Amino acid sequence: MRMTVIGTGYVGTVHAACMADIGHEVLGIDIDAARIAMLAAGRAPIRETGLDTLLARAVASGRLHFTTSMDEGAAFARTHFLCVGTPQRHDSEAADLRYVDAVVDSLAPRLQPGSLLVGKSTVPVGTAARIGAGLTETAPDSDVAWNPEFLREGSAVADTMRPDRLVVGVGSAEAEETLRTVYAPMIRAGVPFFSTDLATAELVKVASNSFLATKISFINAMSEVCAAVNADATVLARAMGADSRIGERFLEPGLGFGGSCFPKDIRAFAARAEELGAGPAVGFLHEVDRINTRQRLRTVAFARHLLGDSLTDRRVAVFGAAFKPGSDDVRDSPALAVATALDQQGADVRIHDPQALDNARAAFPDLAYVPTVPDACENAELVLHLTAWPEYRQIDPAALALVVREPLLLDARNSLDEAVWQRAGWAIHGLGRPQTHRHGSTTADSSDRPVLVAGGAS
Repeated sequence: MRMTVIGTGYVGTVHAACMADIGHEVLGIDIDAARIAMLAAGRAPIRETGLDTLLARAVASGRLHFTTSMDEGAAFARTHFLCVGTPQRHDSEAADLRYVDAVVDSLAPRLQPGSLLVGKSTVPVGTAARIGAGLTETAPDSDVAWNPEFLREGSAVADTMRPDRLVVGVGSAEAEETLRTVYAPMIRAGVPFFSTDLATAELVKVASNSFLATKISFINAMSEVCAAVNADATVLARAMGADSRIGERFLEPGLGFGGSCFPKDIRAFAARAEELGAGPAVGFLHEVDRINTRQRLRTVAFARHLLGDSLTDRRVAVFGAAFKPGSDDVRDSPALAVATALDQQGADVRIHDPQALDNARAAFPDLAYVPTVPDACENAELVLHLTAWPEYRQIDPAALALVVREPLLLDARNSLDEAVWQRAGWAIHGLGRPQTHRHGSTTADSSDRPVLVAGGAS
């Protein structure tokens, strides 16, 4: 098939490259000329596992092209995927649909008869129906469908090529048949295909994200209770997760969620529910959001407590800037929120991240960033583990103990091997973990200095 992908941000770039790789002819469209030039050269503007190779292959094959021209896009194909952003509005918690509406307003008068506009953006329920109603006037021979994405940053290519499920909201058999053709390789491979009405398709995405966010905040609420009674939230989570009805995924006590999806999606969902008169039904999402924010405040307070209730001029090393491992995305990063708060309270903060330093520096230029773990930890009185990169699990804590001023670690992700760090002489603490019998003794010998780290954390 021929198709366009309008919007070459995170979702659009991945979708365009994957669709071309499975054999479709794809034209990516964006108003950012510099981004289009980069993509046309086969270079990805984002860091995502496998994307660079996939994009270069798709461009070299001749099946993937890019343009800034909506006229060219409308003439190129009758199937158009809408992948522009829907950020939170500045004046409320609702989703900002200006970019969605701008694309529809620009494309609709140009559509060929029989065109299909397929939304992938995360939108408030009812958006697709509103767009469809508008098309009856500007492009009466065209149709609207909604096909939400379920990508996880760090595994977006795999999630597109081998998704857990495909969901399409359609209003006609023709629209469903078009989307079945688009995703034919996935359907043949046995991926579940859900064809439903427009509203249900829109709700699947926000309901899924709301459920996962709730699961994360639930176990973090339990970690607060564990802290009050000196219980272990990590063991609690594993025991709960052993129940097949609950499951262990997303049941990991720690610093909480961030990024460009969960926070703004649950807020927009709650705002839309209020507009529909169903606000009380999802009122719990406000508490989910508050619990998540509170984890950041708890981490800052814990760090201050470990340093004797004073952060002024105290050297603090921060492991992590990205909102999650496997990504260079720093939007609503819990790690950077904590680092900023520590900096504002007078701490001398030095931040390391294997991939996200450039984006972090652009977003928070007043913070200090360093290229290696030893640079971050030099003379540090406290080390904070805030993003669970696998590189940090490869650190040799005995070697690192020779670099810091004080071998004191707050593992806010509860993912480092506590016993290994304790044997190396570190006092290690975690959110919702027992705080007794957690101190080791420094035994590292500077005459036999091992390699500090392996891989990208060096």
